[in-house]
Amino acid sequence: MEKDKIITIVNDFLVNEFEVDRDDIADDANLKETLGLDSLDYIDMVVIIESNFGVKLGEADFKQIVTFTDFYDTIEQKISEKTAL
Repeated sequence: MEKDKIITIVNDFLVNEFEVDRDDIADDANLKETLGLDSLDYIDMVVIIESNFGVKLGEADFKQIVTFTDFYDTIEQKISEKTAL
């Protein structure tokens, strides 16, 4: 899957499911600060990612994610790992 498509899907579900203002989503913005999600929201996000991309992000993945770019890259990497199998 191309990165542009990943970004579009992620941004769409952030706006629709988590009511994030699309203008607040910037590549270098801090993901956690921008989203302001609680632990239940992260669980919902994991489920949405899995249903949209067929990959699962764990706690260790989220610890490494700082910016939206990190988030997109992590999803892209998980998809690449899955398709390489």
